[in-house]
Amino acid sequence: MNAIVALCHFCELHGPRTLFCTEVLHSPLPQGASSGDISGQNEQAEEEEGGIQMSSRIRSHSPAEGASADSSSPGPKKSDMCEASGCRSLAGGHPGYVSHDKETSIKYVSHQHPNHPQLFSIVRQACVRSLSCEVCPGREGPIFFGDEQHGFVFSHTFFIKDSLARGFQRWYSIITIMMDRIYLINSWPFLLGKIRGIIDELQGKALKVFEAEQYGCPQRAQRMNTAFTPFLHQRNGNAARSLTSLTNDENLWACLHTSFAWLLKACGSRLTEKLLEGAPTEDTLVQMEKLADLKEESEGWDGSEEGEKPSSQPDVVEGQELSKCSPETSLMPDCNSWNVAHRRLSVFRSLRHMRQVLGASSFRMLAWHVLMGNQVIWKARDVDLVQSAFDVLRTMLPVGCVRIIPYSDQYEEAYRCNFLGLSPHVQIPSHILSSEFAVLVEVRSATRSSLYPTLFDDEQSLNKYEFVVTSGSPVAADRVGPTILNKIEAALTNQNLSVDVVDQCLVCLKEEWMNKVKVLFKFTKVDSRPKEDTQKLLSILGAAEEDNVKLLKFWMTGLSKTYKSHLMSTVRSPTSSESRN
Repeated sequence: MNAIVALCHFCELHGPRTLFCTEVLHSPLPQGASSGDISGQNEQAEEEEGGIQMSSRIRSHSPAEGASADSSSPGPKKSDMCEASGCRSLAGGHPGYVSHDKETSIKYVSHQHPNHPQLFSIVRQACVRSLSCEVCPGREGPIFFGDEQHGFVFSHTFFIKDSLARGFQRWYSIITIMMDRIYLINSWPFLLGKIRGIIDELQGKALKVFEAEQYGCPQRAQRMNTAFTPFLHQRNGNAARSLTSLTNDENLWACLHTSFAWLLKACGSRLTEKLLEGAPTEDTLVQMEKLADLKEESEGWDGSEEGEKPSSQPDVVEGQELSKCSPETSLMPDCNSWNVAHRRLSVFRSLRHMRQVLGASSFRMLAWHVLMGNQVIWKARDVDLVQSAFDVLRTMLPVGCVRIIPYSDQYEEAYRCNFLGLSPHVQIPSHILSSEFAVLVEVRSATRSSLYPTLFDDEQSLNKYEFVVTSGSPVAADRVGPTILNKIEAALTNQNLSVDVVDQCLVCLKEEWMNKVKVLFKFTKVDSRPKEDTQKLLSILGAAEEDNVKLLKFWMTGLSKTYKSHLMSTVRSPTSSESRN
């Protein structure tokens, strides 16, 4: 956790003072801390708590730690320090404490003041506010304050018993400072419980010392019998005692360092950032609906008679595919294990790979027909090649717009599928070949074995294939095309983007345009707005061009039933409520 934990003290002679602080360093130790490391000159005391290795190390003493009274030091001047170390934690030559977190390579450094002047100023201001104006009723308890410029502070003030102090107690606070307000607020319960435990331990030790001193020499009766001199009593030599003296614990600062370092590590580990995906995407909704339909269909088959079989006509469901296997294709893998087999034997690895194989112009023509919802026909003997091509091309469409028959021995109409795989001997109707709403990719044997470079070889070599892309609408390759096609091509041609990044770009682009589809569906189908208003909406959406409009209308067929029914219910509910009134 990027924060600073500090112990502060209110000195009756000097006011609020920082006694001890622990900060997190994600980089090598500061120049006065790391350059002065002397190995082998001091015994290292190591303690393990929460995976942190604490080692007391010899390092050059920075001015902020009280070793120098130089005016450039951010720390208090020597003349401002209590003679009896009431405002000081570590002695003048003490090196401080450093803990190394082996898991994250983070260092937790403890000393009296931060070395960095800006951090010193932030801690100093938080210290003053925690022991002056930002206090709870009763002057003991937790409180939150701060701002964007000086950071936000969780402060817990408390009293420590002292038989020599006015009122027999001294005022301290433990503060946690960080710039992330939300993180600090969310950590309030954790910090309150752990800091309260540290305070209870300090107060318990001090109470034992106080009771022992009162038993040996009661101060209350002695003060009643002597002349009372307000405030001068403190200045006449009875300076504030150090916290180690009040608790009778010589290892107090080492223990506090361990506690503060563990607190920073544990608080940073308990809250982690997670990606919130929000509402399910349209693809997710469609897939859930199709799984539910398949489950109902399988239950229906289980309840049917044994002699009853499904129709021999190939069934096609949006986002899924079934194949019609003929004797000539008996070597094709079982349809149920198709998804496993084609991934292992896939030829086209990605859209970028397909674009490299087909060529830029042929790929653009093919992608244009895919996005427009036209029928894409592949004729080839290699079933795995056709299946891999469909798996790559379908990534450009929403799941609800995909209807695939991966391989068939007869032509299927466009209303049944927009991706159709055929064996080479299948005859395609002439009106389909000349139609502008279909594109044909013929996979032929290459005349030269070196037609394609070996760079594109996969588990099954593409050198033996020649791909011919034809369409009844040759102008499709010359059109400006839909906006999403141009963005897809830009991502594919950008060699700085990996295949995984391109896949994420496709997901984002599809979601962007599906949101436009939702707006258009609500505007036209639900609200029944006039054409003039629809045209204005398309202009606002940046989809007024002809190809963009056709794409939106086709993608509208891929909306989930859940979304459509939700819109219809929200529209009908006000009407029904009015009729009741």
